[in-house]
Amino acid sequence: MRVRPVPGLRIGVDADGHLDVVVPQTLPARRFRCGPVGTAMWLALRQHDGDVAAAARMLAALWDTAPANARADLDIWVEELRDAGLVRAEP
Repeated sequence: MRVRPVPGLRIGVDADGHLDVVVPQTLPARRFRCGPVGTAMWLALRQHDGDVAAAARMLAALWDTAPANARADLDIWVEELRDAGLVRAEP
């Protein structure tokens, strides 16, 4: 599965590693913020063009954890992003 950000998002990462996603098209603008782990997941997804499996493999290697665990965590986080309307799945 691939996931892509919905168009029009403003993305930022602060000095402490927190990801800040703003949906400016809504009134008031919606904001989604997460910590450094979520930031790492976002970056891994973007580095792998939204390929969840590839991003999970990279994170598992970086975090020295079982690939299945990294994938499960990433799948949960991606569902949160989908529920928030920030990403969409593509075949």
